[in-house]
Amino acid sequence: MTASLSFDPNSIRADFPLLQQQVNGQQLVYLDNSSTTQKPEAVIDAICNYYRCDNANVHRGSYSLSDRATCRFELARLRVQQFLNAQHQEEIIWTRGTTEGINLVAQCYGGMVLKEGDVVLVSTMEHHANIVPWQMIAARQGATLKAIPVTDHGEIDIEAFDSLLKENRVKIVSCAHVCNSLGTVNPIETIISMAHAAGAVVMIDGAQGVSHWQVDVQALDADFYAFSGHKMFGPTGIGAVYGKKELLDAMPPFMGGGEMIETVTFAQTTYNQLPFKFEAGTPNIAGAIGLSAAIDYLNELDRTATAEHEASLLAYTQERARDCQGLIPVSKAQHIAGVFSFNIEGAHPSDVGMLLDQQAIAVRTGQHCAQPVMDQFCIPGTVRASFSIYNTHAEVDRLFEAIEKVKMFI
Repeated sequence: MTASLSFDPNSIRADFPLLQQQVNGQQLVYLDNSSTTQKPEAVIDAICNYYRCDNANVHRGSYSLSDRATCRFELARLRVQQFLNAQHQEEIIWTRGTTEGINLVAQCYGGMVLKEGDVVLVSTMEHHANIVPWQMIAARQGATLKAIPVTDHGEIDIEAFDSLLKENRVKIVSCAHVCNSLGTVNPIETIISMAHAAGAVVMIDGAQGVSHWQVDVQALDADFYAFSGHKMFGPTGIGAVYGKKELLDAMPPFMGGGEMIETVTFAQTTYNQLPFKFEAGTPNIAGAIGLSAAIDYLNELDRTATAEHEASLLAYTQERARDCQGLIPVSKAQHIAGVFSFNIEGAHPSDVGMLLDQQAIAVRTGQHCAQPVMDQFCIPGTVRASFSIYNTHAEVDRLFEAIEKVKMFI
């Protein structure tokens, strides 16, 4: 399969300084984008310019420097609102990333509504960040966490999900938009609709979704949607959780401190309005500004063309894999986004990753923070090659040339 005619990744590779690196005397092939994406010069410059020109705390100063920082910080929130098509700007809550967003919803919403005998549903393929927070709050509230089965093809079993909804007092369903370990694109529109019909609220882990295509939280009718900036060309340590305004208004704060209050006395504290009720302390101002620059960068691209390019890379990888003796693809899902997870017969994934690294191929190995689904497939982990807009078909060829050399050592 040839590259998309409407998008040329080579034309943007120069925007990403790290991609110019040499490793062991060879050009780096970076295929760990599901873990974190590389950063374009525009994002790096935005962060540096904030510290050089506008560094001040936000919402608190009565001087022009603070005003500039506050304007840029709140403009970043507006960018996220527009990026997700949220109805209200105050529905965007800054977090350190997807993990914190899920914890916020679990502790604040889950802690508010879950009672003894209630059920939270998550799928077997979830990242640990979408399992452990629900275990914690369910145990505290006397509720139960149950797993939605995953088929041997690596897809959510919709019939089993329907049965779980009918047989249990389900209050919350939490599901990944895209599975980080397998790349499966989950039918979240169907999942949200079914959950709502059963009276449950839905949390979507969007960490692996936002970098691949445009997300419209209103069209999805998602109650909560969390994502991380660093997986969509932004900096680490910044992300956001979207929540429907009526739900966020009803929820108690996540943490206490400055900014999230209206009044404080030793007798009583009253809380600030949205979104500040959930944003205690000095925020990651530079991170928000960097994330805003990443959104601007993405918005300048043809998102349909970039999605087609990534699909072309995956299809080409799957085509090459069929002719690679001893290579075992893990997922057989019908819809996969940007991830090729595999093993080499007779080799541990960590050994394969180390040998690929010696050939300047950067991939992720291990359980990918998704131990339950690895246990289901009875494997210790996988080798995961994950693609982004700057990867090329030539890099896929480099990967398979390197795999052939790996097979000589096992």
